[in-house]
Amino acid sequence: MFSPPSVPRRMWTAVGALLLLAALTALVALPRSDRDTSARQDRALTEITADDIPWPGEGQAAVTLEGSGQVLTHGAQRPVPIASLTKVMTAYVVLDGHPLRPGEEGPRIEVDPRAAHEAGVGGESTVVVTPGDRRTERELLHLLLLPSANNIARLLARWDAGSEEAFVRKMQRAAHDLGMRDTTYTDASGIEPTTTSTAADQLKLAREAMRLPVLRDIVATREATVPGVGPVANGNTLLGTSGVVGLKTGSSTPAGGNLLWAARTDGTRLLLGAVLHQRANTTPGEGLTAALEASRTLIDGLRARPRSTGSEG
Repeated sequence: MFSPPSVPRRMWTAVGALLLLAALTALVALPRSDRDTSARQDRALTEITADDIPWPGEGQAAVTLEGSGQVLTHGAQRPVPIASLTKVMTAYVVLDGHPLRPGEEGPRIEVDPRAAHEAGVGGESTVVVTPGDRRTERELLHLLLLPSANNIARLLARWDAGSEEAFVRKMQRAAHDLGMRDTTYTDASGIEPTTTSTAADQLKLAREAMRLPVLRDIVATREATVPGVGPVANGNTLLGTSGVVGLKTGSSTPAGGNLLWAARTDGTRLLLGAVLHQRANTTPGEGLTAALEASRTLIDGLRARPRSTGSEG
């Protein structure tokens, strides 16, 4: 049988050295942007700690890092009015009963006279709609979550459950199933101050909501054009800054300003947070401004503290 000639050990050592040199040369030759990306991923946030977090000076807050199992809270976690943060649960329940795949518009839903009449009534956040118009489920979810239309929240509740009262019972069951023990829903829009929750409870909802591709896509949209209504803007002005990709604002005089937010870290993980009860009992505008500013400070503070496993970057 033919046997290949043996190769001297010194020759293998030389070949190994050449291969190592080639690998090092290729690494140095990587574009700087690729090397910077790799370095950022090495320093990506992998945990959060309670030290030196720039919490809001009032109200309550909670934060979590996706997949970490950690939930850090600040302030008394007692139920407070949450205003239009309620609409995240409204959308969650609607999509649970009428799920949409990415790109789907869903069934067409007729605008009833009540939804049309409620537009502009009572100083609520609403959009003008025409009775008899048929809007898709996805279009109505845009109107629910971007301009935060209360009349659309109630329309979706009636369509889904037959009445708002029946829909609210579904909301409460969903909250129970998610372990939101300190949350009470009494309406689908959040206009009622008796709809209350805590920052920690809202994180439980945020975690599940961001797992729904359609909801995740809508809350990350700055502006959309809805046929029959026109362009509508998202009230979350932090979108596109500080890694923010959602979720929902809420403000009223008793609730103050609230923001349920989702932001990307330097890596691929998601930070979730809730800031509640900012400047309560002032004006909705003043409260919302305070909630947005407090949330931006909190998000930037967290994203500026990268960690790598076992060491600090």
